[in-house]
Amino acid sequence: MELSKRLQAVADLVTAGCRVADVGTDHAYIPIALVQEGRIPGAVAMDVNTGPLERARLHVAENRLEEKIELRLSDGLAALSPGEADSVVIAGMGGGLVIRILTEGAQTVQGVKECILQPQSEIEKVRAFLLEEGFLFLQENMVLEDGKYYPMMKVQPPKSEAVHSDASGNGVCAWNETELRYGKLLLESRNEVLRSFLQREIRMKEQILRNLRGKDSDRIAGRRNELEQELKYAEKGMEYYAL
Repeated sequence: MELSKRLQAVADLVTAGCRVADVGTDHAYIPIALVQEGRIPGAVAMDVNTGPLERARLHVAENRLEEKIELRLSDGLAALSPGEADSVVIAGMGGGLVIRILTEGAQTVQGVKECILQPQSEIEKVRAFLLEEGFLFLQENMVLEDGKYYPMMKVQPPKSEAVHSDASGNGVCAWNETELRYGKLLLESRNEVLRSFLQREIRMKEQILRNLRGKDSDRIAGRRNELEQELKYAEKGMEYYAL
């Protein structure tokens, strides 16, 4: 099965040989592709809604993978028992929902080797949550598809609730605001897609600020301050590429 650029990038973060739990599987494209490639032995594909789950069931059947991919109706990780999966994939949903799923399924999450996350919003909030909870960032990536930028990450869950930092600098205090916004690993690796995102952000913010010149009101002043702050962070992000 050929995946979209975004889904392929998510699938590429899954460690070969892992048993996968795909949360919010929708069409079950990721588990089907991974099984077909021989990357994983099997998967549990879960969704909270019956419609997407039925679509997933049809796709699994079309590819004759019923013995490899099990489908479950599940709110987040509720239908997954500890030890059933090595890798949890949560992609294509809002950041707040990602945080809720990880929080409510904390006991199950602590038993897996990795979580592959691709939040569609509130990425800074998700990163801060992961660091505060003691997750170890293993890898970050970002892709551009159809004019949209998609950041994603592979993290190792904490093995105990007491862990909130680690010797490799992944503690929440070790990441500055710029790194929380754009991804410390992406910045340190000088990710080219992130570079284009930052360049676009700078162009857009500068253009809007130019358009606001000569206009004066409390609302516009507040917007101008907000844009200037966002521009400053984007410029700080670009400093990583000058090193």
